[in-house]
Amino acid sequence: MEHMLDIFITSRVRRKIIVIYAKYPDFKTHVRGLAKLIKEDAGNIQRELKRLEKAGFLVAERQGNTKVYSTNKQFPIFKELQSIVLKSQRTNHKRVTG
Repeated sequence: MEHMLDIFITSRVRRKIIVIYAKYPDFKTHVRGLAKLIKEDAGNIQRELKRLEKAGFLVAERQGNTKVYSTNKQFPIFKELQSIVLKSQRTNHKRVTG
């Protein structure tokens, strides 16, 4: 069965990243840490992080020679996106358990 977010966010890697940063807005990590967490290729993650940073959803800061990404809570549709993620996860959970 298709999940709600799968329809709107077709990139699997981008979807996983958005879910993490929307659910946990204070979360900060670098590419390798995120790769370990969501079990995806670091190259694909890097590409999507750059895309999401360019869109304004994420902000990046340098810590030494590493870029650390965090949620831009001032992103114009952050609250709406967060709400969609949380609702879709509740719906998916109900489908699995109900």
